[in-house]
Amino acid sequence: MGAQSITLGQNTISSIAKSDPLIITGAIGTQNTFYNSSVGGGYRSPWANTLSANLNIQLYGISMPFAFFYSNNNSSFSFPHISFHIDPTYKNWRAHLGRSSMGMSSYIMNMSFDGIGLEYTAQKLRFGAFYGKLRSAVNDDPTDPAARQPQYRRMGWGFKVGYGSGSDYIDLYLIRAYDRLNSIDEYWQDRIDPQENVAIGLKGGLGVTKWLSLRGNLAFSAFSKDFRAQRIKSATLDKWDKIFEARYSSLMRIAGDVSANLNLKNFNTSVFYRMVQPDYTTLGLYYMANNYQSLGINASTSLFKKLSLSASFSGQEDNITRNQLYTTRGFVYSANASMPITEKLQMAVGYSGYRQVQSDGTARVNDTTRVNRTMNTLFLTPSYSVEGDHYDHIFSLSVNYSENKDLNRFATGESDVKTLAAGLSYSLGLRDLEMDVTTSLSHQQSKGYNTRYSSDVLSVSTGRSFLKEKNLQVSAGLSFCYNDVQNQQRMLSLAADMSAGYTLKSHVFSLTANFNKYSDTNLSADNASMGASEITVSLGYTYTFSLLEIKRKAEKKQSKEEQ
Repeated sequence: MGAQSITLGQNTISSIAKSDPLIITGAIGTQNTFYNSSVGGGYRSPWANTLSANLNIQLYGISMPFAFFYSNNNSSFSFPHISFHIDPTYKNWRAHLGRSSMGMSSYIMNMSFDGIGLEYTAQKLRFGAFYGKLRSAVNDDPTDPAARQPQYRRMGWGFKVGYGSGSDYIDLYLIRAYDRLNSIDEYWQDRIDPQENVAIGLKGGLGVTKWLSLRGNLAFSAFSKDFRAQRIKSATLDKWDKIFEARYSSLMRIAGDVSANLNLKNFNTSVFYRMVQPDYTTLGLYYMANNYQSLGINASTSLFKKLSLSASFSGQEDNITRNQLYTTRGFVYSANASMPITEKLQMAVGYSGYRQVQSDGTARVNDTTRVNRTMNTLFLTPSYSVEGDHYDHIFSLSVNYSENKDLNRFATGESDVKTLAAGLSYSLGLRDLEMDVTTSLSHQQSKGYNTRYSSDVLSVSTGRSFLKEKNLQVSAGLSFCYNDVQNQQRMLSLAADMSAGYTLKSHVFSLTANFNKYSDTNLSADNASMGASEITVSLGYTYTFSLLEIKRKAEKKQSKEEQ
């Protein structure tokens, strides 16, 4: 048994007044599948039957969905949980009621809240505030061996204020979040620490010139792992005790980033620096990596009005305070180019790489286990297209080569892998028949330590709509695949599939069929033929209906005039 939400999202007061008083709609559907395998179907039932039904009640725009599902003697029913979301607006004002979200600094809050909020947005001035529940309590029976992980109900409030627009602006954010101690059983209270947090964010931008701009985003977080811990007695800290009480379980951490952006006529570049201190935590974020700093640069340009070039480089390092056993550095770099050679021929080429290096922290790294890896990737993707009065032709080729290598001088190469992947495809468009036929051939080969794997796939597919109203859609495909694992297995498989769908007003019929045949083709008496095969056929039907419609009087009057 599940729960669904009654919601009303992004609506203004005027749109609520214009909504229909009552509309009841629904759908009933069934899906029936037959499966057969020549090697037996112990892991899958030969018959699978499902029946689903849903009913949706809309009351002045508020949606209340009910659903029922049945599958091979298993059934479930879901009903609406009483929750709502409405955002009435008036001129520059917007209110938030129910489950809502409000734009805040990415370093302090990205959660939605269940409560109330208010925002004002003018051309340059803006501010907002909210109060509500950030998460619900989980309070299962402590004697239940399958009890869920308990959690406190978490409440929060916050505000934001900002001024400016374009490249010149400044915004201030503040949130406070805290757990409700009595929201879970005393048994769980003794085992789970209640937390609280205050976070302040400051974000701004400055246009130094028309072509140079600066950006900054900084956040401070005071976080208590257990707000039952003893308070820290300090005259300086006592001034803030109405917002946050500093305790011996409290941490004060900083996170932020800055960037400089250069925008010229045919050249753009950006240099950035980001830092998140160890154990940086705010209760307004679902998750955030910490204890790292990174520095990077991005650049792009356009030459001769055709050639587009872009490149990037960034380095990241953890263990900022040097308290970890080891320090890990990572470097990411890439370069890409694309250009139309002619009106019909397009070309793109690129390179990307990653390097990871481990060094000493509080302990010395053992040379035999030191992490020192690199991964490099090259790709090439030319394409050629021709459009005609009756036929369209599209040719495309993709080639990708990657190498993952352990550079440790004691490495034996057991984890090194080289992979080459290439694909060629051709699509024929038949304009008179309004259909496409696509065929493709792909090859992939990977080499590792005393291992080699290759895969070759040839496929063809097509699809078309029929009848005057194009309400009958039919598609089909056929593919051959050959896999070779060195000294282990050679597998050849064939797959064919077909699907058809027909729509008749409120009725939708569907049919899908799949056939697969495969075998290990190693030269042995036991595997001399294509022995194993399986077939799947599925038939579906859906009927949608409108049970009751009470329209607005204005619409009724308008429809009569149109008649």
